[in-house]
Amino acid sequence: QVQLVENGGGLVQAGGSLRLSCAASGRTFSIYFMGWFRQVPGKEREFVAAISWRGTSTYYADSVKGRFTISRDNAKNTVYLQLNSLKPEDTAVYYCAADRRVTGTQFQPDEYDYWGQGTQVTVSS
Repeated sequence: QVQLVENGGGLVQAGGSLRLSCAASGRTFSIYFMGWFRQVPGKEREFVAAISWRGTSTYYADSVKGRFTISRDNAKNTVYLQLNSLKPEDTAVYYCAADRRVTGTQFQPDEYDYWGQGTQVTVSS
């Protein structure tokens, strides 16, 4: 089992920045990818970004490319999501997730095996 705990959400004005963190514990050696997703009420969970746990691959949704940056610190078993130039439409609950599979697109929620509890990001206009 892998446990994930997110932190860093909050309320910010449009154009502002936040940094989310996701600390992993447990069987972290089984992780191949870590991802961030977001969800607003009444909508499906949406892919935001993903990063390989051991290599250098990163993936971003078109809607956040150039504004958000995913990174990791393996020594701390932590993945970060830097959110810059925030827009009101970025408002959502952000979830981190861990994938034990080597292959896959990394874009679909059902590819991930473990999920954090979520952290709220609210961007005011």
